[in-house]
Amino acid sequence: MEAVTKVLDFLKASGVYYIATVDSDRPRVRPFGGVCEFEGKLYIPTSNKKKFFEQITKNPHIEISSFYGGKWIRLEAEAVPDQRREARKAVLDAHGEALTSMYSLDDGIFEVFYLKNAAAAFCSFTEPTETVSF
Repeated sequence: MEAVTKVLDFLKASGVYYIATVDSDRPRVRPFGGVCEFEGKLYIPTSNKKKFFEQITKNPHIEISSFYGGKWIRLEAEAVPDQRREARKAVLDAHGEALTSMYSLDDGIFEVFYLKNAAAAFCSFTEPTETVSF
């Protein structure tokens, strides 16, 4: 769980992180801001109306990258859907109006995924790379 907290803290501090997916044979990258911990796992939110949802449903392998304070993170993981209402509620509660202005708990659109088989590298030009996994 310490690894999850370390990654979560970095992504929250950076404010914006980027998720890469695969669309057929092409990479796709987009900015995200929402991330939280629930039951010891890192969760990301999305809408089932977005291309992102379609892409990670077909191929759950993603990579996340972000930069903050002269360091960056590269996180490889599998995005696993969690259909439980309590998981969606935890993610909505963690983000308040930022998400509740777009989604509601039982709207049929809001989806959450947790990260599995994750490996994160914390990189810097001046320090050795630190890796964690969860």
